[in-house]
Amino acid sequence: MVALTEKTEKRLTIQTVEIAQETTAIRSLDWDRDRFDIEFGLQNGTTYNSFLIRGEQTALVDTSHEKFRQLYFDTLTGLIKPTEIDYLIISHTEPDHSGLVKDLLQMAPEITVVGSKVAIQFLEDLVHQPFKRRIVKNGDRLDLGNGHEFEFVIAPNLHWPDTIFSFDHKTKILYTCDAFGLHYCSDSTFDEDLAAIEEDFHYYYDCLMGPNARSVLSALKRMAELKTISMIATGHGPLLSHNVEELVGRYRTWSQTQAKPETVVGIFYVSEYGYSDRLVQAIANGIGKTGVAVEIVDLGSEVDLQELRELVSRCAGIIVGLPPASGAASIQSALSTVLGSAKEKQAIGVFETGGGDDEPIDPLVSKFRNLGLTTVFPAIRIKQTPTENTYKLCEEAGTDLGQWVTRDRSIKAMKSLGADLDKALGRLSGGLYIITAKKGDVSSAMLASWVAQASFKPLGFSIAVAKDRAIESLMQVGDRFVLNVLEEGNFQPLMKHFLKRFGPGADRFEGVRTQPAENGAPILNDALAYMECEVVSRMDCGDHWAVYSTVYAGRVSKPDALTAVHHRKVGNHY
Repeated sequence: MVALTEKTEKRLTIQTVEIAQETTAIRSLDWDRDRFDIEFGLQNGTTYNSFLIRGEQTALVDTSHEKFRQLYFDTLTGLIKPTEIDYLIISHTEPDHSGLVKDLLQMAPEITVVGSKVAIQFLEDLVHQPFKRRIVKNGDRLDLGNGHEFEFVIAPNLHWPDTIFSFDHKTKILYTCDAFGLHYCSDSTFDEDLAAIEEDFHYYYDCLMGPNARSVLSALKRMAELKTISMIATGHGPLLSHNVEELVGRYRTWSQTQAKPETVVGIFYVSEYGYSDRLVQAIANGIGKTGVAVEIVDLGSEVDLQELRELVSRCAGIIVGLPPASGAASIQSALSTVLGSAKEKQAIGVFETGGGDDEPIDPLVSKFRNLGLTTVFPAIRIKQTPTENTYKLCEEAGTDLGQWVTRDRSIKAMKSLGADLDKALGRLSGGLYIITAKKGDVSSAMLASWVAQASFKPLGFSIAVAKDRAIESLMQVGDRFVLNVLEEGNFQPLMKHFLKRFGPGADRFEGVRTQPAENGAPILNDALAYMECEVVSRMDCGDHWAVYSTVYAGRVSKPDALTAVHHRKVGNHY
């Protein structure tokens, strides 16, 4: 019998903790999860937090991921009969928090679901059965009795359009779901060890909240109207009670910086249609890799047309997710405002949100072109359920647009170093390699020269990967890839191929002879040697990630051949 490791034994566990008077946290601990969506690598697992509040009436704030179905309901029913729950407060409907809503409503159909208008609309598509509902707006209250009076704060785009915060005036706990959270799994319920979590806290902000910095500032402004907040009960990671003021302050500082960039791209779409939310997040993540800020506007919500005009006019780029042609008049009015406010020399990108009765893409693209806008990526047409390749395509499209709107800034940066320093730095040479990676159905590759051995025990090396590289999201901690070594005198065909600018979603390996490695990544048949590798850690180096990886397999095809070497003349660009 093979002995299970400690980590394997507790891969999925549940923790219940009384965090305040008549308030229980139900934390689903996912110890080994290594990825949150395709682009968000996790080093320390994650948690999905749910909360039970008992006044004269009882409320449950959020549920959990469907992978915890048995564990979660075993725990919940040990605390209370589901039929005794009066309210289910939905902070937002992303599946990792709402994955068990349908099951709960089947157990207890008399529960009243409380959420924003958009959240209730999403749940109708998720649950497929009638349910009691209560739509809440900013400032609305729900009195559970015994002093537990909940006040709701609308916080759209943190990081989904339907997000609400809930504040219990008795315990002074603010339930925020994704906001202020982090992907960090440990037995510690609270944030007493700030040093242990602050790196993950910042990384989480950068990936999920940074693209919506203005929405963060709006939520912070609404939060300031509440009385003293003693604890922030997040949807992921430890709850914040020891460092509330410090960590809220960091959100404010980071968001103020993000909200005042030189370059902004606006994404305008309708959240309640098709697969638009995940598509938008993938595009926004791609744009964010280029250091460009993103403003996301749900045209299906209440939109101030004057503010919309001002936003569109100051955007360097515009991305439009087409709503259904039969959409509400307010949606069509908002879309017309975007079109009427666009101006010459802006970048434009268009995507479908689910096929069917969408407004045709081509006429809208023609309208933007006639106004003098530049189409940066081909229109994304989605007729079937999106796959991971679809989301990767969207990410790459966002990156292409971000690179286009910052092209002048990039050229300026190339000229920023002094001539002597620039030439001196350029004398650092390196070998020539092709990095290839595959995860699920998504694969990618890149030419690399900033590679150096970093350790003997274990065998390991470092590689610098630009943050806006398509392959970057496949080189998170725990990911596996292949380092292909190019041969001196026989590297030009491969180098020329992988130096090409590939369009979003393009197959990097078309026309290239490959074979699969044990880890699934492509080995280039014409490479001098290859090594199979696993990412161990990443360090932020400004516009690059320094990725440290260990090597566990490899082979040389020509023992006497030499590695191709790359010599540069300047040191501030490739």
